[in-house]
Amino acid sequence: MYTTKKPYLIDAIVGNSRFLASLGRTGRMYRLWWPHIDYPQHVDEIRSGLHIEGTSAGTTWFDGEEDGWRHEASYVPRTNMFKTTAVSERCPLSAETVDYAVPGENFLVRQYTFTNRGEAPVSFRFMYYSSFRSMETPFYHTTQFDETHDSLMHLRHEYIFSISSSNVCTGYQAGAAVWENAQTGHLNGNGIDMKPDGALCWHIEKLAPGAAVEVPVYIAAGQTRASSQQSLAKAKSRPHTYWYDFTESYWHRFLNDAEPAPGSRSEIRELYERSLLAMKLMSDEKSGCVVAAPEFDEQFSRCGGYSYCWGRDAAFITTALDRVGLTDLSAKFYEWTLTAQDPDGSWQQRHYHDGRLAPSWGLQIDEGASIIWGMWQHYLQVQDEAFLHNVWPAVERGARFLTGYIDAETGLPACSMDLWEERFAEHTYSAGAVFGGLTAATSFAERLGKPELASEWSLAAERIRQSIGELCWNEEKGAFYRALKLAVPEAVYHEARQQGLGTSVSVNAKGYTTYFLENDPIVDISLIGISVPFGVFPADDPRIVRTADTIEQYLTSPVVGGIRRYENDHYIGGNPWILTTLWLCHYRIHRGQYAEAKSLLQWAIDHRTAAGLLPEQVDKQTGETAWVVPLTWSHAMFILAVTLLAEHGQLD
Repeated sequence: MYTTKKPYLIDAIVGNSRFLASLGRTGRMYRLWWPHIDYPQHVDEIRSGLHIEGTSAGTTWFDGEEDGWRHEASYVPRTNMFKTTAVSERCPLSAETVDYAVPGENFLVRQYTFTNRGEAPVSFRFMYYSSFRSMETPFYHTTQFDETHDSLMHLRHEYIFSISSSNVCTGYQAGAAVWENAQTGHLNGNGIDMKPDGALCWHIEKLAPGAAVEVPVYIAAGQTRASSQQSLAKAKSRPHTYWYDFTESYWHRFLNDAEPAPGSRSEIRELYERSLLAMKLMSDEKSGCVVAAPEFDEQFSRCGGYSYCWGRDAAFITTALDRVGLTDLSAKFYEWTLTAQDPDGSWQQRHYHDGRLAPSWGLQIDEGASIIWGMWQHYLQVQDEAFLHNVWPAVERGARFLTGYIDAETGLPACSMDLWEERFAEHTYSAGAVFGGLTAATSFAERLGKPELASEWSLAAERIRQSIGELCWNEEKGAFYRALKLAVPEAVYHEARQQGLGTSVSVNAKGYTTYFLENDPIVDISLIGISVPFGVFPADDPRIVRTADTIEQYLTSPVVGGIRRYENDHYIGGNPWILTTLWLCHYRIHRGQYAEAKSLLQWAIDHRTAAGLLPEQVDKQTGETAWVVPLTWSHAMFILAVTLLAEHGQLD
């Protein structure tokens, strides 16, 4: 559930593809993942505060809005370093925080600078409170002050975090009553406790007016006490300014290795670069897995979780990375897919970073099909014969699974979950994805001199195309049906029969009945997918043209604009999404309708967050960010839209 400790919406992410941290615009750190970006998450609560001597007030926590604190926050340009400045009329000090994880290292830097804005010297204590619940459990933690390394150590199982500074601390406390004592500014020196809470403080004497003092705080991680202490020692071995410059230079080099943002518009360049930086943080350094978003609803109170790898999302993401020359990230992802494939050739709905199955709603046939399609897109970009041979066994198994998963009655892929994980049916989009996967597999087979397999898969793809064309067109609505054989509750089935609609039933081996409607007429943005990107029909096919126009008519959000997923969408209120709007943008580009495409692109640009990230959804009434920040798929669709416009000479 929503709490002030763990809000759903965050404002920024920092990391280095082994660390990932989510932050608010006040500079408060809400979550921290290590050594992988999806699991486990360790932080319960971290707070940063000031206790001003000579006042009766307690500690004022400047990473919140209590006590009149106002904040300005933004990324350091062209980096994944996030800077927050806090000012309050009630406090003579301003507090600046710069958060970043050092590339290639197991430590994260929280660089604090305190400036005396008043007219008299100020003595104060900087209070740093930390509660670590590694693996998100309240049990079996130890917090200990380590005098040798002047650090507060949080331990659980194989996750050990050492917190310290190059400035020697003047106070500490572990365990019970830490938060209460931190509020008063006086820690009691307790050295160890089997609790997740601890605090450090640094006493600053008589900071002169206009002067500033810096206190860098390091969070160093390891799987043993020794390795955590070694990471901390390395952090302290250099001035914090060295790590700042090192990290800033790393991110500049990363962007310089990519194709530069096309066109001359600064807002496109900024979002283009922010998209690449965000996508890098969503790529796990060790495994190559690409996750959909940083987790924000770990209690599954409003959704089923986002910090997993969906093959479908990743296929769009890696295609975007390939388009801008960041092919190494894509290659590593496709290495990862080889670890995630089931023995029967399928890929399940979603996975953890290590390829293990994540919680799911059932097989989603478009996931594996999208992976094979994405593999071919990657090969077209890199022309790497070694890649071709490396992925071929997985492609062959995957294509055999797809050809075996066909409903003989309709010629479409048999029932599975749809791309939104909400319905069980023979989905038109899923059929388009399978067509794309089989077409890609055909190209692999032709390239490797396997004409019999190429012919088999090409024919299978062609039969799917014919079935979509013959069975899935809905003339009444001027769009393709979303699905055939839609599974529904029994009451809906009986109501449909009374209305004379087509229905059917299926009884499984245990005698359980599934009820189906013959078709699903709901207009859905994913219907664009059978043309862009999967190419079942060309963009100028009259039925695709009408479908796109129907989508725009039915799904444009009336108050704030943008495109909703489908009619009567109720998820988080039924808002327009960034990626759906950009999906229609892609189609308009393919049709040569550049003015319409640019309008859709601008809508996405206009609805980025204050920190420049793209969310999943935009509130249908206010236009504010509504859900999931950042969504990696949103950023990928932006990159694809911009590069498509540039290819057509239409960006400026």
